[in-house]
Amino acid sequence: MTALVLPPAAPLLLAFGGLLMVWRNKRLGSVLCVAGLGGLWLLGCNAVAVWLALHILPQVPALPPSTAAALLQARQVQAVVVLGGGVQAFAPEYGAAQPTADTATRLRYGVWLARQSQLPLAFAGGVGWANSGTAAPSEGAAARAAVAQDYGLALRWVDDQSRDTAENAARLQALLAADGVQRIALVTQAWHMPRAQLAFERAGFTVTPAPTGFTLPQQRSLLEWLPTGHGLQSSREVLREWLGLWVARR
Repeated sequence: MTALVLPPAAPLLLAFGGLLMVWRNKRLGSVLCVAGLGGLWLLGCNAVAVWLALHILPQVPALPPSTAAALLQARQVQAVVVLGGGVQAFAPEYGAAQPTADTATRLRYGVWLARQSQLPLAFAGGVGWANSGTAAPSEGAAARAAVAQDYGLALRWVDDQSRDTAENAARLQALLAADGVQRIALVTQAWHMPRAQLAFERAGFTVTPAPTGFTLPQQRSLLEWLPTGHGLQSSREVLREWLGLWVARR
Protein backbone atom coordinates (compact mmCIF):
# COMPACT_ATOMS: atom_id res chain seq x y z
CA MET A 1 0.00 0.00 0.00
CA THR A 2 2.80 2.39 0.90
CA ALA A 3 4.60 1.71 -2.37
CA LEU A 4 1.49 2.59 -4.38
CA VAL A 5 1.09 6.07 -2.85
CA LEU A 6 4.76 7.03 -3.13
CA PRO A 7 6.96 7.81 -6.13
CA PRO A 8 7.66 6.40 -8.60
CA ALA A 9 4.47 4.28 -8.52
CA ALA A 10 2.01 7.08 -7.66
CA PRO A 11 2.86 9.51 -10.48
CA LEU A 12 3.18 6.62 -12.96
CA LEU A 13 -0.27 5.33 -11.98
CA LEU A 14 -1.65 8.85 -12.38
CA ALA A 15 -0.16 9.11 -15.88
CA PHE A 16 -1.43 5.65 -16.79
CA GLY A 17 -4.90 6.54 -15.53
CA GLY A 18 -4.83 9.67 -17.67
CA LEU A 19 -3.81 7.64 -20.69
CA LEU A 20 -6.79 5.34 -20.22
CA MET A 21 -9.11 8.31 -19.76
CA VAL A 22 -8.01 10.02 -22.98
CA TRP A 23 -10.47 7.85 -24.90
CA ARG A 24 -13.42 9.24 -22.92
CA ASN A 25 -12.28 12.72 -21.94
CA LYS A 26 -9.29 13.90 -23.94
CA ARG A 27 -8.72 17.11 -21.97
CA LEU A 28 -8.89 15.54 -18.50
CA GLY A 29 -6.88 12.52 -19.61
CA SER A 30 -4.16 14.76 -21.06
CA VAL A 31 -4.01 16.83 -17.87
CA LEU A 32 -3.59 13.71 -15.74
CA CYS A 33 -0.85 12.37 -18.03
CA VAL A 34 1.07 15.65 -17.89
CA ALA A 35 0.56 15.91 -14.12
CA GLY A 36 1.81 12.36 -13.56
CA LEU A 37 4.87 12.64 -15.78
CA GLY A 38 5.62 16.19 -14.65
CA GLY A 39 5.30 15.14 -11.03
CA LEU A 40 7.68 12.25 -11.62
CA TRP A 41 10.22 14.64 -13.19
CA LEU A 42 9.99 17.08 -10.28
CA LEU A 43 10.17 14.37 -7.61
CA GLY A 44 13.29 13.07 -9.35
CA CYS A 45 15.02 16.42 -8.80
CA ASN A 46 17.20 16.68 -5.72
CA ALA A 47 16.20 20.33 -5.38
CA VAL A 48 12.59 19.22 -4.79
CA ALA A 49 13.73 16.59 -2.26
CA VAL A 50 15.65 19.27 -0.35
CA TRP A 51 12.62 21.59 -0.40
CA LEU A 52 10.33 18.82 0.85
CA ALA A 53 12.74 17.89 3.65
CA LEU A 54 12.82 21.52 4.81
CA HIS A 55 9.09 22.22 4.59
CA ILE A 56 7.06 19.11 5.37
CA LEU A 57 9.19 17.51 8.11
CA PRO A 58 10.10 18.93 11.54
CA GLN A 59 13.66 20.20 11.51
CA VAL A 60 16.17 18.49 13.79
CA PRO A 61 19.63 20.12 13.77
CA ALA A 62 22.88 18.21 13.86
CA LEU A 63 24.86 18.06 17.08
CA PRO A 64 27.77 20.54 16.86
CA PRO A 65 30.84 18.33 16.25
CA SER A 66 33.12 20.31 18.56
CA THR A 67 30.75 20.22 21.52
CA ALA A 68 28.76 17.03 20.92
CA ALA A 69 30.44 15.07 23.73
CA ALA A 70 30.01 17.92 26.22
CA LEU A 71 26.37 18.28 25.24
CA LEU A 72 25.67 14.59 25.81
CA GLN A 73 27.43 14.76 29.16
CA ALA A 74 25.42 17.83 30.18
CA ARG A 75 22.20 16.00 29.33
CA GLN A 76 23.38 12.94 31.28
CA VAL A 77 23.03 10.68 28.24
CA GLN A 78 23.77 7.07 29.17
CA ALA A 79 24.10 5.37 25.77
CA VAL A 80 24.27 5.98 22.03
CA VAL A 81 21.55 4.12 20.11
CA VAL A 82 21.88 3.49 16.36
CA LEU A 83 18.85 2.47 14.30
CA GLY A 84 19.24 0.10 11.39
CA GLY A 85 18.51 1.27 7.86
CA GLY A 86 18.55 -2.00 5.93
CA VAL A 87 20.84 -4.89 5.18
CA GLN A 88 22.26 -6.29 1.94
CA ALA A 89 21.42 -9.97 2.21
CA PHE A 90 24.62 -11.08 0.46
CA ALA A 91 27.61 -9.07 -0.73
CA PRO A 92 29.71 -11.25 -3.08
CA GLU A 93 32.87 -9.24 -2.42
CA TYR A 94 32.62 -10.00 1.32
CA GLY A 95 30.91 -13.37 1.09
CA ALA A 96 28.43 -12.32 3.77
CA ALA A 97 25.57 -9.93 4.56
CA GLN A 98 26.54 -6.27 4.84
CA PRO A 99 24.87 -3.08 6.11
CA THR A 100 23.28 -0.93 3.41
CA ALA A 101 24.60 2.57 2.78
CA ASP A 102 22.07 4.10 5.19
CA THR A 103 22.94 1.65 7.96
CA ALA A 104 26.67 2.14 7.38
CA THR A 105 26.26 5.92 7.58
CA ARG A 106 24.40 5.64 10.87
CA LEU A 107 26.91 3.16 12.29
CA ARG A 108 29.89 5.32 11.42
CA TYR A 109 28.39 8.35 13.11
CA GLY A 110 27.23 6.29 16.10
CA VAL A 111 30.73 4.86 16.60
CA TRP A 112 32.26 8.34 16.31
CA LEU A 113 29.79 9.76 18.81
CA ALA A 114 30.29 6.87 21.24
CA ARG A 115 34.06 7.30 21.12
CA GLN A 116 33.88 11.07 21.54
CA SER A 117 31.56 10.76 24.54
CA GLN A 118 32.95 7.50 25.99
CA LEU A 119 29.43 6.04 26.00
CA PRO A 120 28.33 2.45 25.28
CA LEU A 121 26.74 1.70 21.92
CA ALA A 122 23.43 -0.01 21.14
CA PHE A 123 21.96 -1.06 17.81
CA ALA A 124 18.36 -1.84 16.85
CA GLY A 125 17.39 -3.60 13.64
CA GLY A 126 16.04 -7.03 12.76
CA VAL A 127 14.38 -8.11 9.53
CA GLY A 128 12.00 -5.55 8.04
CA TRP A 129 8.38 -6.26 7.20
CA ALA A 130 9.22 -6.76 3.52
CA ASN A 131 11.35 -9.80 4.42
CA SER A 132 9.54 -10.88 7.57
CA GLY A 133 9.16 -14.64 7.75
CA THR A 134 12.01 -15.30 5.33
CA ALA A 135 15.56 -16.48 5.91
CA ALA A 136 16.91 -12.95 5.33
CA PRO A 137 19.77 -11.98 7.69
CA SER A 138 19.07 -9.44 10.41
CA GLU A 139 20.45 -5.92 10.45
CA GLY A 140 21.69 -6.54 13.97
CA ALA A 141 23.93 -9.43 12.96
CA ALA A 142 25.44 -7.48 10.06
CA ALA A 143 25.94 -4.40 12.26
CA ARG A 144 27.65 -6.37 15.02
CA ALA A 145 30.12 -7.87 12.53
CA ALA A 146 30.75 -4.56 10.74
CA VAL A 147 31.42 -2.60 13.92
CA ALA A 148 33.82 -5.25 15.20
CA GLN A 149 35.69 -5.62 11.91
CA ASP A 150 35.76 -2.00 10.75
CA TYR A 151 36.03 -0.12 14.04
CA GLY A 152 37.31 -2.67 16.55
CA LEU A 153 34.35 -1.91 18.78
CA ALA A 154 31.73 -4.14 20.41
CA LEU A 155 28.04 -3.29 20.56
CA ARG A 156 26.84 -3.42 24.17
CA TRP A 157 23.21 -4.08 23.27
CA VAL A 158 21.74 -5.45 20.03
CA ASP A 159 18.08 -5.84 19.10
CA ASP A 160 18.04 -8.11 16.04
CA GLN A 161 14.33 -9.02 16.11
CA SER A 162 12.41 -5.80 15.45
CA ARG A 163 10.67 -5.17 12.12
CA ASP A 164 10.04 -1.42 12.26
CA THR A 165 10.80 1.73 14.24
CA ALA A 166 8.09 1.19 16.85
CA GLU A 167 9.43 -2.29 17.58
CA ASN A 168 12.99 -0.88 17.69
CA ALA A 169 11.90 1.37 20.52
CA ALA A 170 9.91 -1.24 22.44
CA ARG A 171 12.56 -3.97 22.26
CA LEU A 172 15.45 -1.67 23.11
CA GLN A 173 13.51 -0.31 26.06
CA ALA A 174 13.34 -3.81 27.47
CA LEU A 175 17.05 -4.39 26.86
CA LEU A 176 18.34 -1.08 28.19
CA ALA A 177 15.99 -0.88 31.17
CA ALA A 178 17.73 -3.93 32.64
CA ASP A 179 20.88 -1.79 32.90
CA GLY A 180 19.08 1.32 34.10
CA VAL A 181 19.51 3.18 30.79
CA GLN A 182 16.76 5.69 30.06
CA ARG A 183 18.55 8.74 28.56
CA ILE A 184 19.90 8.08 25.06
CA ALA A 185 21.42 9.80 22.05
CA LEU A 186 19.47 8.50 19.05
CA VAL A 187 21.27 8.13 15.72
CA THR A 188 19.36 7.83 12.45
CA GLN A 189 18.92 9.71 9.17
CA ALA A 190 17.69 13.30 9.60
CA TRP A 191 14.54 12.57 7.58
CA HIS A 192 13.76 9.59 9.84
CA MET A 193 14.50 11.37 13.12
CA PRO A 194 11.10 13.01 13.85
CA ARG A 195 9.22 9.70 13.69
CA ALA A 196 12.00 7.77 15.43
CA GLN A 197 12.22 10.28 18.26
CA LEU A 198 8.45 10.13 18.74
CA ALA A 199 8.53 6.31 18.92
CA PHE A 200 11.39 6.21 21.44
CA GLU A 201 9.88 8.89 23.65
CA ARG A 202 6.60 6.98 23.69
CA ALA A 203 8.57 3.92 24.78
CA GLY A 204 9.81 5.85 27.81
CA PHE A 205 13.21 7.14 26.72
CA THR A 206 14.55 10.65 27.15
CA VAL A 207 15.96 11.30 23.69
CA THR A 208 18.75 13.57 22.50
CA PRO A 209 18.48 13.51 18.68
CA ALA A 210 21.77 12.87 16.87
CA PRO A 211 20.78 12.97 13.18
CA THR A 212 23.03 12.14 10.25
CA GLY A 213 22.54 11.78 6.48
CA PHE A 214 20.82 15.12 5.87
CA THR A 215 18.97 15.81 2.59
CA LEU A 216 21.19 18.52 1.09
CA PRO A 217 22.14 19.93 -2.34
CA GLN A 218 24.61 17.65 -4.11
CA GLN A 219 25.81 19.70 -7.09
CA ARG A 220 25.43 23.02 -8.95
CA SER A 221 22.01 24.67 -8.74
CA LEU A 222 20.98 24.04 -12.34
CA LEU A 223 21.88 20.35 -12.16
CA GLU A 224 19.78 20.01 -9.01
CA TRP A 225 16.72 20.43 -11.24
CA LEU A 226 17.56 17.48 -13.46
CA PRO A 227 15.93 14.19 -12.36
CA THR A 228 18.24 11.51 -11.00
CA GLY A 229 17.83 8.23 -9.19
CA HIS A 230 19.28 9.85 -6.08
CA GLY A 231 16.78 12.70 -6.23
CA LEU A 232 13.83 10.34 -6.67
CA GLN A 233 14.98 8.17 -3.76
CA SER A 234 15.41 11.22 -1.52
CA SER A 235 11.95 12.54 -2.37
CA ARG A 236 10.47 9.11 -1.70
CA GLU A 237 12.18 8.87 1.69
CA VAL A 238 10.95 12.30 2.79
CA LEU A 239 7.38 11.69 1.62
CA ARG A 240 7.33 8.25 3.28
CA GLU A 241 8.43 9.76 6.59
CA TRP A 242 5.85 12.54 6.29
CA LEU A 243 3.10 9.95 5.82
CA GLY A 244 4.51 7.76 8.60
CA LEU A 245 4.68 10.68 11.01
CA TRP A 246 1.11 11.68 10.16
CA VAL A 247 -0.08 8.14 10.91
CA ALA A 248 2.00 7.85 14.08
CA ARG A 249 0.46 11.01 15.52
CA ARG A 250 -3.10 9.75 15.04
